[in-house]
Amino acid sequence: MAAKGGRSGVGTNQGKVRRHNLGTALGHVHVDGHISRAELTVRMGLNRSTIAGLVSELESLGLAEQGKAQTARVGAGRPSVDVSAGSGAHVLAVDVRVDGLVVARVGLGGTVLARASGPPAAGHDPEATADSVADLARLVLRDAPRMARLVGVGVGVPGMIRVSDGVVRLAPNLDWHDVPFAQMLAERLELDHDPVMANDADLGALAEHVRGAAVGVEDLVYLSGEVGVGAGVILGGQPLTGAGGYAGEIGHMPFQPGGLECHCGSRGCWETLVGGHAIAAAIGCPADRITTLGEVLDGVATAPPALHEVARHLGRGLAGVVNLLNPQVIVLGGFLRSLLPLVEDSVDEAMKEQALTAPRDQVRLALPGLAGDSVLMGAAEIAFADLMLDPAARLASA
Repeated sequence: MAAKGGRSGVGTNQGKVRRHNLGTALGHVHVDGHISRAELTVRMGLNRSTIAGLVSELESLGLAEQGKAQTARVGAGRPSVDVSAGSGAHVLAVDVRVDGLVVARVGLGGTVLARASGPPAAGHDPEATADSVADLARLVLRDAPRMARLVGVGVGVPGMIRVSDGVVRLAPNLDWHDVPFAQMLAERLELDHDPVMANDADLGALAEHVRGAAVGVEDLVYLSGEVGVGAGVILGGQPLTGAGGYAGEIGHMPFQPGGLECHCGSRGCWETLVGGHAIAAAIGCPADRITTLGEVLDGVATAPPALHEVARHLGRGLAGVVNLLNPQVIVLGGFLRSLLPLVEDSVDEAMKEQALTAPRDQVRLALPGLAGDSVLMGAAEIAFADLMLDPAARLASA
């Protein structure tokens, strides 16, 4: 009996190893879009026949495709076969913004297959928002291939998310308090599992780290600058989330004692000086046009003095980020993506005045490599996570 139990344990361990290797191989294909089998052998440290078997299994699942042999070689021997992402699985990615909603169907390799957008619900009502997201989701799924499996739904929200159950504890600029948004979406989309929820800035950091301006960078901050301001932080290649997952609410850093009232209920938060409303006021953009602030900024030829003042507040706040976290890259997303080119000198000057020399010399400011899709693509990445852990099992349950 002991011998049989031992063999069973060996078989179980082999199965775990096989599932792990299959998910790891798929992860490389997903991130790269296409990769040679020879490169997979180098990255995974496995022999060629094992890699060939893993790729063949992924191909049979519809998660990978093998193409012609590449002319370039990795080491000696025959040219290696190219492996690209398959079309057998996709996810829904949702970006809930203060100024609107975006939903996309995203395939392996980070390919956006279909997208739809809509205005925010009246008063940002959570129930109406969930209804709108469900309508947009049905729209982008309408032409999906019948054989492709929906393997996950990822959602980004500008607020504090309790990751364990997808409850939005606080989203100040949406005026949401303890909203069970994941459950609301699951009911409307008739899902067996709740969508995976995350803070929008955390998703922006993830996407820029995997596919954007911070590929290969282990220490980065993504600043999500929409109506409010949040930060996604990756240090040493790992996300900084905090004890409850609420880290990164940098827009509510006390900045100006006795200053303007913030949507969070406090006064003098950093976002009151550098967020969407502050930028709009600096360029004379009416409050009812704040949803188009990025487009308005793109049409500004010369920044007025008031916008340079916003830039100086931004630079001083960034100096604090540099001193505290010592990042290599700070990516400015949202409206800040359109602001930076207009006032970069003022931002740099203020940051250099306040930042310590050593960490300041190591940091650079960058625009998102994914343009306005950083949060959306981050939502897709967390939606694919279960597939990467156990591809066959996730497909079977989809």
